[in-house]
Amino acid sequence: MTGLNVLAIALGYILGSIPFGLILTRLAGTADLRTIGSGNIGATNVLRTGNKGLAAATLLLDMLKGTAAVIIAGAFGGPTAAMLAAVAAFLGHLFPVWLKFKGGKGVATYIGVLLGLYWPAALTFCAIWLAVAFASRYSSLAALVASALIPPLLLWAQHLELAVVFAILSALLWIKHRANIKRLMKGTEGRIGAKG
Repeated sequence: MTGLNVLAIALGYILGSIPFGLILTRLAGTADLRTIGSGNIGATNVLRTGNKGLAAATLLLDMLKGTAAVIIAGAFGGPTAAMLAAVAAFLGHLFPVWLKFKGGKGVATYIGVLLGLYWPAALTFCAIWLAVAFASRYSSLAALVASALIPPLLLWAQHLELAVVFAILSALLWIKHRANIKRLMKGTEGRIGAKG
């Protein structure tokens, strides 16, 4: 592995591990986000504080940190560095060292790195997410369906390396959503807009 690739991984992890949801809610004077709702640090849980603006900002920043990692690494290290930075940014969000490796579930950062690597697939992810979320009002189900469809989409678009990368990221996203999957199967998963 080249020095540039190592730097790309380090850059990706550092950017990915910034817990914007926690930072923004603390700056707004909200209680520790990890004690609210699901305890997650992502935008869906920020929405449970009742502040839609903070939730939107969290979603955007968690996306853009992934996009930034990919673009910066790709600029100085090429496509391989960009993909390594994408994986590292995603892992940084899921397992941030600053929070004892207890991070978010990765949906926004997944979209962000996908945006940086192949934007048509990112738009497709968002379209699928919106359709499933509108139909079911389950944020988690929307993310699970969209992430499951991205690797075959990339394969169909003849982006084999990206398909492999996102098969790994999708598997990790599903693992982080295992509690949501159990609740979906039991019919106890919280719907979008519901409190608690």
